Amino acid sequence: MPGVSEWIHDRKDFMERDRYIPQPIDTSDIELPEELLQLADYISKNVHEVWAETRIKQGWTWGEVRDDSLKKHPCLIPYEELTEEEKLFDHNTAIGTLKLIMKLGFRISPDK
Repeated sequence: MPGVSEWIHDRKDFMERDRYIPQPIDTSDIELPEELLQLADYISKNVHEVWAETRIKQGWTWGEVRDDSLKKHPCLIPYEELTEEEKLFDHNTAIGTLKLIMKLGFRISPDK
């Protein structure tokens, strides 16, 4: 049974998590060239595919509504069948990642 000091430590961690304020790197000054916008489309689909593959390996299957206890999820479908809202989530992840890469000074160029 944990002692008082462990309980206080656990409680402090919870309190800090409760006040968590995300602080992503500001990439608002980064403009992606057209080629990278096209790359973002491929990344968006792949982000979904990796997520779905991971969920399926964890025992999740498709379900009309999300149910964590039964491991059912309505987004376990091909990317093309997702709602535009769900696709936007993956697209924003891809755009944000590409902008971060550029912000950090890296460059992406096609292999010619």
